[in-house]
Amino acid sequence: MDKKLILISGATAGIGEAAAYALAAQGHELILVGRNRQKTEKVAKQVRTRTGNEAIHALVADFVDLDQVRGLVTQVKQNFPPLDVLINNAGAVFLRRSRTKYGVEKTFLVNHLAHFLLTNLLLDHLRDHARIVNVSSGSHLSGELDLTDLNMNKHYFVLSAYARSKLANVLFTYELARRLGDRKIRVNALHPGRVGTDIFKAGLPILGPLVKWIVSRLTLTPEEGADNTIFLATSADVEGVTGKYFVKRDAVPSSPLSYDETLAKRLWEVSEKLTS
Repeated sequence: MDKKLILISGATAGIGEAAAYALAAQGHELILVGRNRQKTEKVAKQVRTRTGNEAIHALVADFVDLDQVRGLVTQVKQNFPPLDVLINNAGAVFLRRSRTKYGVEKTFLVNHLAHFLLTNLLLDHLRDHARIVNVSSGSHLSGELDLTDLNMNKHYFVLSAYARSKLANVLFTYELARRLGDRKIRVNALHPGRVGTDIFKAGLPILGPLVKWIVSRLTLTPEEGADNTIFLATSADVEGVTGKYFVKRDAVPSSPLSYDETLAKRLWEVSEKLTS
């Protein structure tokens, strides 16, 4: 691809950071989004230094606060031309249920609702033939979605909360592809593989480093896990492809529940209401 303007959420660690280095090395202009200003600016500086690409920008937004997501959109629209690629990568897990003022528990807020809002607010700031890449997970295969209990008041388990949010990513991808219709914007979801990243740090402050170390011994590196993201963001092989779920660069079937169009439509409507 020619030089593109690419926004990556969750760009300060793990898959997002690995993708940033690779895409910068290809010569693309990047907007790196993180929740900590000092860390985000540090990573942006390191990417510039190591790749020799000066077109690397740092913006800050904590996805537990939807007002910060709106502020991020305002900054993007005021300071940058329309985007060529939007990579919705930020994610988190939380050991204990944490309710939010938005009526959903925090995993669902960070992993789905914030990206739903970000994507919809940026739709009018995407070029023709732009690509949206949603980083989901194979965990979605076990996900269930009760739209009447988004706080998980009935029962909370960290892996169930994570799987539910990743199912929402796939449902959102398919519904967005349907709603875009004849617009030339493409949207796809992916499973990066089992990757040892910092995703456990926020939700497991004590056990997180240990869990990451154990996982890293058994899984892909962030660089390996970022391959599918980079592929969907840049490869000519997927030009024109939309509404698919990718594993190892191949479009494969997702869970049966992810194809439930009625559920996807209800999720969209609930997400619209929750994000105003």
